[in-house]
Amino acid sequence: MANKQRQRRERRQSERWGRTAERIAAIWLIAKGYRLIGQRLKTPVGEIDLLMRHKDTLVFVEVKARPALDSGVMALHPAAARRCQSAARWLAPRHGWPGAVIRHDAVVIRPWALPVHLVAIWQDGW
Repeated sequence: MANKQRQRRERRQSERWGRTAERIAAIWLIAKGYRLIGQRLKTPVGEIDLLMRHKDTLVFVEVKARPALDSGVMALHPAAARRCQSAARWLAPRHGWPGAVIRHDAVVIRPWALPVHLVAIWQDGW
């Protein structure tokens, strides 16, 4: 029983850290000139952490909260790409505009370090 309680507590802490990381990433991107369109957008095929607009580009952002940059980059694996691209295809017609450029970025959040913004991490066959 104590093991299940510990697991639930760890899951809640992880969820809180993930939400905090998404807020930090949104603030970081807004400071860089991006505009927040949506956060934690759920679709039938997956979830998008952040949806941003930057000039003529609709940017789908995956946020990874990890202890180190390399573990954050490693978490951007092909299954994550497929999930995000499917969700982006579902959301783009609802939030895009004629002529919008579609891009997939990532932000890696690490403790006591500045966020790292990775631009155009995946190419999507639109």
